[in-house]
Amino acid sequence: MPFAAGCARRAAGTIDMWAMGAEAENLPALLASISGAPKVAIQPLPWSAAHEKLLTSFAGNSLPDIGQVGNSWIAELTAIDALEPVPPQFEKLVAGQFPAVVDTNRIDGRLMALPWYVDTRLQFVRSDLFARAGYAAPPDTWAAWKEALHKVKRVAGAGNYAILLPVNEHEHLTQMALSSGATMLKDNGTRGAFSAPEFRAALAFYKSLYDEKLAPVASSTQISNVWNEFARGYFSVYPSGPWTIGDMKSRLPANMQDKWATAPFPGPRGPGSAAPGGSSLVVYKGARDPAAAWALAAQLIAPSAQAKLQALTGDLPPSRAVWDSAGLTRDPITRAFADQLDRARPLPKVPEWERIVSEMQSVAELVVRGQYSIDQAVREIDKRADRLLEKRRWMLERRA
Repeated sequence: MPFAAGCARRAAGTIDMWAMGAEAENLPALLASISGAPKVAIQPLPWSAAHEKLLTSFAGNSLPDIGQVGNSWIAELTAIDALEPVPPQFEKLVAGQFPAVVDTNRIDGRLMALPWYVDTRLQFVRSDLFARAGYAAPPDTWAAWKEALHKVKRVAGAGNYAILLPVNEHEHLTQMALSSGATMLKDNGTRGAFSAPEFRAALAFYKSLYDEKLAPVASSTQISNVWNEFARGYFSVYPSGPWTIGDMKSRLPANMQDKWATAPFPGPRGPGSAAPGGSSLVVYKGARDPAAAWALAAQLIAPSAQAKLQALTGDLPPSRAVWDSAGLTRDPITRAFADQLDRARPLPKVPEWERIVSEMQSVAELVVRGQYSIDQAVREIDKRADRLLEKRRWMLERRA
């Protein structure tokens, strides 16, 4: 057997690997399909606890040899010196992958991880309601898209909205900011740039969707069943990632299966952007045999393994060649993800980013609820970001 789930750490002749979610569940089958795969002890972690587990294990010098990490964690794990850089002979493995995803894994010019699967968020739409409103697909500019949302809302009927944008989720405002060209940080990632015109424009557009009653002012916990609400037309646009494809196919009734589609996000003047997401494979400092761990990573991202993982989990592969061979570019549902990944922009690569974006959304919710003006909000977000980045400024100044 090439794997041993739940085995004790540091077993002789075994590579220890931590993974999350569906990937951890399907790793045994993936490894079994790889000729010459080494023996791997797999420890599954829940996504909700994985980040804290990695940090506490680093502090306790008990990280595994290799692991799956969310792309947004790579900067933080690099900053605390938890990762081995990708050896030069393995960097060729990212050729032909989505550039924005690869860039996310490159910190200060060094490639620190190998993309394993990719994702991004786009629109899941009620295509039947858009058609009744006169649209074959959602428009790709903000102004035209908003006009279409108003028409779709009227078609859906009284008491309904056009789009679900939970006020406690930062991804929606982040996407609009990236589409508008906002950098969100400046001065080598040491200060906030939320007062810049690009972010102001994104925040104003975001607020307008609530002001014009296109989105309900609600958190995700207030929507009891998104599938029922989507099916009954309470909202006709649901921004989400590729994991939602399976949910749409399994949770919507049979008579709804020809009534939904995917579409990239709009932007101010044309097709929008979004953050590149997904997971990557890293080798940790302290790995007993880094060369063997990197060799395993190479096996796991080989084209045949990417195709197998996609078949097992529905994950989207990082290589465009695998998209073509697996038929993903011919499927209109998945093709929209490739279109948007081609326009994706990396998020700021600072360890504090997740805390900054959480503060950004806290203030944005107050804007939506009328407690902050746009001017007050951008100043407040900058102030909070600058406070979180204080240590980074000090460290860079000392290094200089």
